[in-house]
Amino acid sequence: MGEFVRLDVDAETRVGTLRLERPPMNALSLQVWREIAGAADEATERDDVRALVVTGGPKVFAAGADIKEFPTWTAEEAPRIGAILQRSLDTLARVPMVTIAAITGYALGGGCELAMACDFRFVAHNAKLGQPEILLGIIPGAGGTQRLPRLVGLSKAKELILSGRMVDATEAVEIGLADELHSVDELEAAAAAAAARYAAGPYAIGLAKRAIEDGTEQPLDQGLRLETAMFAACFATEDARTGIASFIENGPGKAEFTGR
Repeated sequence: MGEFVRLDVDAETRVGTLRLERPPMNALSLQVWREIAGAADEATERDDVRALVVTGGPKVFAAGADIKEFPTWTAEEAPRIGAILQRSLDTLARVPMVTIAAITGYALGGGCELAMACDFRFVAHNAKLGQPEILLGIIPGAGGTQRLPRLVGLSKAKELILSGRMVDATEAVEIGLADELHSVDELEAAAAAAAARYAAGPYAIGLAKRAIEDGTEQPLDQGLRLETAMFAACFATEDARTGIASFIENGPGKAEFTGR
């Protein structure tokens, strides 16, 4: 368990909660980036984690990278640093389970990129999201230029990144950057409840996630071949046998899956 990132697990629902704990603003230092990757790896390795909520707590998600580190970075060191950032969020994005970011307060810069690496984003009414790096004379370096267009479209992503403008929770939902809007008091519980529903799902959720994410980065014919491979892999799982037998005997939606 890291100094600034903690993984809690609800044994009953099999939902893990990845918590950022670096007050007051959860600034993302290089150590925090590494700890995020470590927590994501831990969640993947644990049999008792079937879905993951990512949160910064009730006041702020993550206000961005730790800008106090920036003055020491040079153009020669930047590729190594960028690799740390992207490796962290690639690790999170590729966990074989559903991930939900629960966002209160600021999710800016690296905080927004962290949220976008999750499958879904639930926002509180006080949430503010954006990529303000351009105001520092730099650009996003943890996936913002790639994940934001995939969520909100090319033109809107350009407008947000090139202006550095923040969006509030309502606009985030309207443009597709966020998926659900909740009160601050209800946000984490709503994210945990949604995660629990996915955690009760079959092993095939991870296969479907891989087919979608990896497939959409490839030409259609390659994506379809990947889908066929993932489709075939489902039939080697206990959950597929359970689900098919349950459907035949009891109709849809009655199966209880083990995640194997």
